[in-house]
Amino acid sequence: MINCVYIAASARDARFTRICVASVRYFYPEVPIRLLVGGRLLRGLADELQRYWDVGGADLPVGDYGWGFVKLEPLFGPPGERFLVLDSDTVMTGPVLELAACHDEDLIVDDENQSPEGAKTIYYDSERAAEEGSSVPDPAFLFNTGQWFGRSGILSRGDFGGLVQWGFPPRLTNPRVFRNGEQGIFNFVANEQVRLGKIRVARVPLMCWPGNGMSGLDAETVSKHAATPRIVHWAGVKKARQQDMIGADLLAYFERVYYQRLPAGTARRLFAGCRDSSQHWLLGAQVSVKLAFRKLAARRAPATG
Repeated sequence: MINCVYIAASARDARFTRICVASVRYFYPEVPIRLLVGGRLLRGLADELQRYWDVGGADLPVGDYGWGFVKLEPLFGPPGERFLVLDSDTVMTGPVLELAACHDEDLIVDDENQSPEGAKTIYYDSERAAEEGSSVPDPAFLFNTGQWFGRSGILSRGDFGGLVQWGFPPRLTNPRVFRNGEQGIFNFVANEQVRLGKIRVARVPLMCWPGNGMSGLDAETVSKHAATPRIVHWAGVKKARQQDMIGADLLAYFERVYYQRLPAGTARRLFAGCRDSSQHWLLGAQVSVKLAFRKLAARRAPATG
């Protein structure tokens, strides 16, 4: 039995957080949902989710958890809790918690097939580690950390010893080898613990990435409870306008479901959509400016050296 669904939330992903919550509640009206807040949260969002959707916050120290590291925190709780961790930019298409009922392994992850080059870019680079004099075996399996089932107490911070400097924020000791926040290092530690016989991992069809197609996971099929249970994850394929995204009909469906519970829901939804698009464009502009300054600094460096 799954005791809790954790959703990683941040100020940038408020719109997706609402949609994700609505999708979980659509299939599981009673399951406890708790937010993993890794930094700032949109003002009023926590109260809104608590009042209208019975969503609480995980009992964590307040602080900056960096890129994705807050998703590891449920592992370090008192032993015994079984849970699902989700990124905000995900939705359920069916009763996916039933997958966990068929397995008693410590971790249940997506059965991802990844090329060697993709593994180096997205997770960790064993060849780079060898060049630097470290022994990092090639992975036996890999999984995206935007959706996974876990059990508290199976790993400790000590299992990440020498690999992560714990603090606010946590920092990778070798970001040249381990990529994408907590994702690469979590995959490495999980592989190592399996090799040592300390944990067991089940790999199941769990994630649908819209970049590879939606496989019939559309709003109409989901609304009829006829879709294959999956977690759709918009990792790396989000756009400023939700309507331009692959699978936009599914996002729009659960967004309507969300605002049906709120007073003046139609107006709130319109306002939130406009604000989200503006923030997306602003963030893109900020990133472009930072990259431009870095390129300029790199060009000037030889002349001033």
